[in-house]
Amino acid sequence: MTNQPKRFQRTIEDFTCGHCGALVHGDGYTNHCPRCLWSRHVDVNPGDRDEACNGMMEPIRIEQEKRREVVVHRCQLCGVERRNSVVAQDDRDTVLAVAKAWSERATHGR
Repeated sequence: MTNQPKRFQRTIEDFTCGHCGALVHGDGYTNHCPRCLWSRHVDVNPGDRDEACNGMMEPIRIEQEKRREVVVHRCQLCGVERRNSVVAQDDRDTVLAVAKAWSERATHGR
């Protein structure tokens, strides 16, 4: 038996953001709150809901990847980092604030 990675599982569900309390209407691809960009560590593989950690995932930086922006989340419980696309529904001011905060930490060594 081969250990192949599991395929993406589209799970359509609404959720209340564990950080800001916003009601988020999921479309099966929704990974994070569009208001504050926080997420929850619930997947081992995208969409499977098999992760026992369930920690809050802080948006720590925004990266540019080819022609798209990516938000990098870090779990506050276990420290794992995950990358997810910034989408049109995401609050642009929050995306810019996360990018600015990361830049300032990198510049000032914090």
